[in-house]
Amino acid sequence: MSSTPNKVNPTANPVSHPNIDVWPRLIADIGGTNARFALEVAPQQIEQAEVLPCNDYDTIVDAIREYLKRVGNPKVAHAGIAIANPILGDWVQMTNHHWAFSIETTRQSLGFETLIFLNDFTAQALAITQTAAEDLVQIGGKAPNEKSPKAVIGPGTGLGVSGLIPSNAGWTPLAGEGGHVSFPPFDDAEVMIWQYAKKKYGHVSAERFLSGAGLTLIYEALAVKEGLKPKKLTPAEISESALSGSSPLCRLTLDIFCAMLGTVASNLALTLGASGGVYLCGGIVPRFIDYFKQSPFRNRFENKGRFDAYLAAIPVYVVLSKFPGLTGAAVALNNHLQNACNHVNALGGATSHCVGGGLTAAEKNTAD
Repeated sequence: MSSTPNKVNPTANPVSHPNIDVWPRLIADIGGTNARFALEVAPQQIEQAEVLPCNDYDTIVDAIREYLKRVGNPKVAHAGIAIANPILGDWVQMTNHHWAFSIETTRQSLGFETLIFLNDFTAQALAITQTAAEDLVQIGGKAPNEKSPKAVIGPGTGLGVSGLIPSNAGWTPLAGEGGHVSFPPFDDAEVMIWQYAKKKYGHVSAERFLSGAGLTLIYEALAVKEGLKPKKLTPAEISESALSGSSPLCRLTLDIFCAMLGTVASNLALTLGASGGVYLCGGIVPRFIDYFKQSPFRNRFENKGRFDAYLAAIPVYVVLSKFPGLTGAAVALNNHLQNACNHVNALGGATSHCVGGGLTAAEKNTAD
């Protein structure tokens, strides 16, 4: 993308808006293992979702072309892709897969007018703005303050952390790597688990415990403390054994996991002033939602000394939406197109700004 703004001559170049009503739009949610693609055929009407294994394709362009071929090669002008990676500029080097690419070169190769990428958890945060009430399960607290920030946190393969900040233009998602903040142990049991992880890994982040691998790590630490040889259990097996009552050690593991999540979620709520609510995304918690309602999570969430009452009022919601990454990518793409068009209105012209694949760096900051 150009770093030098194009000169605008409203007399020579009449105002041209991006054709934002061209459908379908391509949307995607790409992780280290799988890439989920779909077509948005009308606003928030998502169809023909398919999952492609990332390892089956040498490049992201190959994967996109394969998906479009499978759905009949529709003419796509605009595309928005959520990806499990920081987006720091035009060049993307995936940290959990071998794909590396230029966003602009990818756009040109595919013939798209618009192509945007955003962090996958930023997309999940944006999806909150479109989540139906029936896809939310409230865990304590009162009614949210709709004019206040919302915190979004999601244990899954890793730990995603984001937030939604209200403004006159709508909700602005925060893009960061909050899952990698240092983990704060709460009691002696958690100090022991933290020490086990510290010896094994050095730095102990919140994600180290609040993820699928984290559930296994907590179990290992507890087993070692009891003088037992840890069984090689998957996170799903630990959860199943905990809920069936067949393993007291697995039940303790799940209890501590939920308590740790309460600590980290309340820290985020305090940091953002999230009286608009805390939203729990990711694939782990929905698997044991009935247990979670009675778990140590809420008690730990509110256990903040002088701020107990403040946190007691904040509602927490478990998000049950099936494909939040796709929904969020669609929201981000629509926002980008609308803002780009508004920006051209303010400039008074410049066809290349409105119809081309990318804005200048300065314009992108405004449009995004």
